[in-house]
Amino acid sequence: MSWPKVKLKDCCKVIGGATPKRNVPEYWESDDVPWVTPKDVSNLTDKTLLDAPEYISQLGFDKCATYLLPKGSILLTSRAPIGNVAIAGKDMCTNQGFKSLVAGEGVDSTYLYYCMLTHSKHLDALGNGATFKEVSKKVVEEFEIPLPPLEEQKRIAAILDKADAIRRKRQQAINLADDFLRNVFLDMFGDPVTNPKGYEKVCLGQVCTIKGGKRIPKGEKLVKENTGYPYIKAGNIKNGKVNSNKLEYVPHHVREKIARYTVDAGDVCLTVVGANIGDVGVVPDELHSASLTENANKLLIQNKKIITNFYLASALQMDFIQNQIKSKTMAVGVPKLALFRIEQLEILIPPTELQKRFESIVNTVDSYLGRLSLNQGLCDTQFLALSQKAFAGEL
Repeated sequence: MSWPKVKLKDCCKVIGGATPKRNVPEYWESDDVPWVTPKDVSNLTDKTLLDAPEYISQLGFDKCATYLLPKGSILLTSRAPIGNVAIAGKDMCTNQGFKSLVAGEGVDSTYLYYCMLTHSKHLDALGNGATFKEVSKKVVEEFEIPLPPLEEQKRIAAILDKADAIRRKRQQAINLADDFLRNVFLDMFGDPVTNPKGYEKVCLGQVCTIKGGKRIPKGEKLVKENTGYPYIKAGNIKNGKVNSNKLEYVPHHVREKIARYTVDAGDVCLTVVGANIGDVGVVPDELHSASLTENANKLLIQNKKIITNFYLASALQMDFIQNQIKSKTMAVGVPKLALFRIEQLEILIPPTELQKRFESIVNTVDSYLGRLSLNQGLCDTQFLALSQKAFAGEL
């Protein structure tokens, strides 16, 4: 049975968000109202966002004219990236990177969550923008979803909840392995803030040459066909790796125009624009000579006898440097981390023997994570197939 299609504006209230001015301390000094950014919903281990990492004052809330979403609302990112979803675990507001959904009468919030999760690619395809794709409020309001009777919605939501729980348990195992590596790093090198082992502290610009990427020339487009010239976007850089997810390619005639802005295998990349500033990844062999987006920089190590790429990528992900990145990010319009500010980031330089020992541990854990991620991929595929059947009325 196929369910009737309903526009979101006819079954939900679509709500945007806003950001108080960062240069007004009074807007941020009080923890009055939970305030969410797209990054806060990008790596959740559960479908519900229980709390916000950042709060704004009541004055900041009033001045920026954002909206307090009630508990149970669907947080839907509308840019950088489009289509990430979560259920609000409490009343909270968002920045302008959302077009969130407040379910109307006769709509189950959990059903709506899974529906938007399943249709996120369709929504993403409707995005526009040269630097950042974004979907407008109107596009979201006109987006159609299947809407069966309320009891059927609850039945579908219950089935998908059970399947999703299995999928998330595997993801939690992957996250635990990541936490393990973080703890190993701190055990081997000490807390970078207190530096109990007394390692030399230098600025990144002293040990690395920082170079930017390049956007596709105006009027040109990336293609999905493999031209032999992959293009690394900011979304491909995450958790210490540069991955091939949703990879797009540079046409042959465009490659000549941006040929200078490529990466080599082993290069460390850092995202510098948008909601995911500070994401880090090492370029794998299969992406050697790929073009690099203007939304990321590559960090070229000047002397590999002093610092290894594995250590550099790991150190960049630690709170010590992530907090520096946050403090140096300029937030006028789209948040951006300038190249010269990356050069100012401070990093500890432990003995290279210790760095290489850490790399060996990382490789061992990565081998385990590779097998676990493969199983996770199969779980994700099965969950997607089940979701598609559910919203096609075939469960």
